[in-house]
Amino acid sequence: MVKAKKWILATKFDGEPKDSNFKLEEEDLPALKDGEFICDAVYLSVDPYMRAHVFPVGSVIIGEQVARVTESKSKDYPVGCLVQMYAGWSSRTLVDTKNLKAMETLHLLKVPDLGKLAPSLALGVLGMPGMTAYFGFLELCQPKAGETVLVNGAAGAVGSAVGQIAKIKGCKVIGFAGSKEKCDWVKSLGFDHVFNYKEADISKSLKEAAPDGIDCYFDNVGGDFTSKALQHMKLFGRISVCGGISIYNATQPRLTPDPFMTILSKQLKVEGFIVMRWWAKYPEGKAEMKKWIDEGKIKYRETVKDGFENMPQIFMSLLKGANIGKMIVKA
Repeated sequence: MVKAKKWILATKFDGEPKDSNFKLEEEDLPALKDGEFICDAVYLSVDPYMRAHVFPVGSVIIGEQVARVTESKSKDYPVGCLVQMYAGWSSRTLVDTKNLKAMETLHLLKVPDLGKLAPSLALGVLGMPGMTAYFGFLELCQPKAGETVLVNGAAGAVGSAVGQIAKIKGCKVIGFAGSKEKCDWVKSLGFDHVFNYKEADISKSLKEAAPDGIDCYFDNVGGDFTSKALQHMKLFGRISVCGGISIYNATQPRLTPDPFMTILSKQLKVEGFIVMRWWAKYPEGKAEMKKWIDEGKIKYRETVKDGFENMPQIFMSLLKGANIGKMIVKA
């Protein structure tokens, strides 16, 4: 009997996640039937959205992983094959290829041949975060050459990609990050202006960097930052709302100015999104991102931490800004 480990949600999050929210359990996987395979997690993703997502107590913590097939009775997924799927925080997974429609939320894919690139990139710049940047920015903000783009969370997996895509499209880019090390890296990516939001006055910085206003705002942070950024938008500006990491752990509503009169008076286009809406177009986005990486137009970083047993601690450190680029757990 093959054993698997999994991290489950032991208690609901209330404020910042803590150790008591997580519980490590073990289960036995049944013997393989025809059309099934077992795969072992190689890389697992931790992402801010996991804190905001509502899922039942007692269920496996959600998330995507790259896994290697270790046992197989499926001709399509031989031993050694690398797959990516939303199997959550599980060390080992049994997949029934004859019943994939019932396992639709698994989103099973084979990891493509990435050449000399690490397979972990299938969870980063060539995976969900990269597609979030590609489609969330290009589809919703519709950037034009010469426009000014604002990106917060600019040292993260999504924000760093958004800023570089904006430069490829001929835009001026302003980024905000949370440490000198992060700001230095973001500057090296070609951003025109970079500020440390923990030290700089946000409104003063935006006035300095964009005296004529901002055309496109890609928001990963929300909260106080966004209430200030809205005041610097141009008439008919476009805003792509990707996340709100500044408020995920909040236990009470923030006392920020009501944004809706600003949205009305400046006639802003504001749209939130979940990247899976473009699932069918992922191949297009991945191909373009891979081309830009090969051409040296897109650079990336990974913060890789070891140990499946350390998943909760690594996740909690992510929410406190411990990553530069994509945070990956190496199982």
